[in-house]
Amino acid sequence: MAVFTKNGSVALIRIQNPPMNALKHAVRAAITDNIKKANEDPSVRSIVLHGDGRVFSAGADIKEFQSGKNLGEPGLIKVIHTIENSSKPVVAAIHGVAFGGGLELALGSHYRLIDSKARVAFPEVNIGILPAATGSQRLPRVTDLASAVEMCTTGMPVSAKKALEKGIVDKVIYGDILSEAISFAKTVESKPVGPRRVSTLKVKGKEISSAVFDAAYDMIQKRSRGAIGPLLNVKALEAAVNSDSYEDGLEKEASLVQALFFSGQSRALQYAFFSERKLPKWETPGGSVNYKNTTPMALKEAAVIGGGTMGSGIAACFIASGIPVKLVEVNQEYLDKTLSGIRKIVQRNVEKGRLSQEKAGQQLSLLRGTLDYNELRNVDIVIEAVFENMDLKKKIFRRLDETCKPSAILASNTSGLDIDQMASVTSRPEKVVGTHFFSPAHVMKLLENIRGKRTSPETMATVMELGKKLRKISVLVGNCPHFVGNRMLGPYVREASYLLEEGALPHEVDQVLEDFGFAMGAFKVGDLAGNDVGYKGRKDFGFITREGQEDRFRQGYRYCPIADFLVERGRLGQKSGKGWYNYGKPGGRVAQPDPEVEKLIIESSEKAGFKRRRISPQEILERCLYSLINEGFKTLEENIASRQEDIDMIWLYGYGWPRHTGGPMYYAKNFVGLDKIYERLLYYQALNPDVKHWEPSNLLASEGLKGRMSISRL
Repeated sequence: MAVFTKNGSVALIRIQNPPMNALKHAVRAAITDNIKKANEDPSVRSIVLHGDGRVFSAGADIKEFQSGKNLGEPGLIKVIHTIENSSKPVVAAIHGVAFGGGLELALGSHYRLIDSKARVAFPEVNIGILPAATGSQRLPRVTDLASAVEMCTTGMPVSAKKALEKGIVDKVIYGDILSEAISFAKTVESKPVGPRRVSTLKVKGKEISSAVFDAAYDMIQKRSRGAIGPLLNVKALEAAVNSDSYEDGLEKEASLVQALFFSGQSRALQYAFFSERKLPKWETPGGSVNYKNTTPMALKEAAVIGGGTMGSGIAACFIASGIPVKLVEVNQEYLDKTLSGIRKIVQRNVEKGRLSQEKAGQQLSLLRGTLDYNELRNVDIVIEAVFENMDLKKKIFRRLDETCKPSAILASNTSGLDIDQMASVTSRPEKVVGTHFFSPAHVMKLLENIRGKRTSPETMATVMELGKKLRKISVLVGNCPHFVGNRMLGPYVREASYLLEEGALPHEVDQVLEDFGFAMGAFKVGDLAGNDVGYKGRKDFGFITREGQEDRFRQGYRYCPIADFLVERGRLGQKSGKGWYNYGKPGGRVAQPDPEVEKLIIESSEKAGFKRRRISPQEILERCLYSLINEGFKTLEENIASRQEDIDMIWLYGYGWPRHTGGPMYYAKNFVGLDKIYERLLYYQALNPDVKHWEPSNLLASEGLKGRMSISRL
């Protein structure tokens, strides 16, 4: 787990726990023993600490948090103090990454060398904790406070070059990191280690700390949306500044991490961490088809039909992953416009430093535009990305079925139409699947893959593997109207609109949802996406048959037409300057409540016979979230979703659900309680018997009743 060897006077301690050299108990014990061994060996005059394989160390073994083994001695703090108290200089040779505990090990060393391509980070905030093995006390002793705040509150990695500029490392190595570290160690063998012990250094920038921390708290209030992790990370850094000694600061660090570690938010973030890593181990409900018993087909070339916003983004994903793609458009004008748009996407990545000009050229060389379906004869997968019209999609699928080779997969980017209907017009239903990208496709990480009734295991495996190649968070779900994400979104949006009829205003509903942790409330999201998009969808599904339609019950559902009235008045959202809010000008971003909208809402609801009332924030939250959660349980019950983790990942990555609550299913079970959710569903169902989404899921009802019985036994 940590191997001891020697190179002349230099002891080499190699961390060996592939693939990420996580610092589990056995590794910690071995490092401690080997540091002691090196100090007791008279032939050793210096020590190099390095990682085996691809990385130095990615930090603590998070699985030990659940088992409690992280508390076993020697703890990481003891390991770091053993390194720092070594009488012989310890040089950390960083390659790959030094994240979390790995960086803390390096900061416990007397010297830090870093490979030019390596990165360092304190990502603990992403799992709801802080760098609690001395990291929050050491970092502000080697770098400025503003940099320490940024690293600890965002978890973002820092490049080798930046780490040197910030004082976190001593030297960047462009050759072989281990050879250079050995040579360097020999040059410092006669130098005293006392001045190199980070714990003895003074905190940098103490005189400007108040201004730095004030700015940090302002920033956190704006962007953390209720997450307490960033706040307590700053508190830990503040402890480093204000404590009388390093040891006092460590005590405060320990108390803060205890408060975080046992908080609901920390558990939720760790649940999200493990759930994301569970996704590649996909399975259908019951597990009969899964990642173990299927083999994906190779995808050497792809095609995309339709070059709008979605098609362009999907094509950009393919070329960014090294997969050649042909993009089909209906005429040359549209094709030229689409290709130009994709070039702009790639060029923006160059301008932002994410991509070299050479690699941009390589990506664009993989893109080919065409008007001829015959050029798709040899592609391995085609993704149809035209607008949501079933007749058009069926026409395209017939043509693809006639044109493409028999082994080719025919996929649709539909956000909610029936995959089986599309498959029915082909001779290869086993090769038909849904690949629902989220907009913009080259930015959003979620890919919701939809299996039809006859989709083959090989096809399922192939699109799941494709998602991995495209660096997406891929989830496999079943076929039903709107699938999982958008199906759950339906009750959420409907309840938000019902609240307007009954007494709330858009900014009141949105404020409650944003206070909960969403980046934007339901009505701001509508304005951002374009209210005409939803209007067209409702029209296509037959909910709207004429302008000005006022009936409040359509296709078996209670229906609120206020959103339709907005569109029919030209209030399309940000792009027109007016929607649910007034943005001042077309393309404006600052939302202001609009008296015209308030008047429209009040007049419309009164005309429909609603007696308006004050609606509490709690009711707004319950009605929007509990209806959504209930629908999630129905997708599990109906075998549309396989696991609650799949649903939570869909909502974390596709809809901006606040990560520190784990996702809607985790939130329901662990923050509210299913017995409470069930009770409130029955309450709202009694008040609104004509609203179908309040009928409790049988699965949720069963779990909720179990919770009630458990409480009654106490």
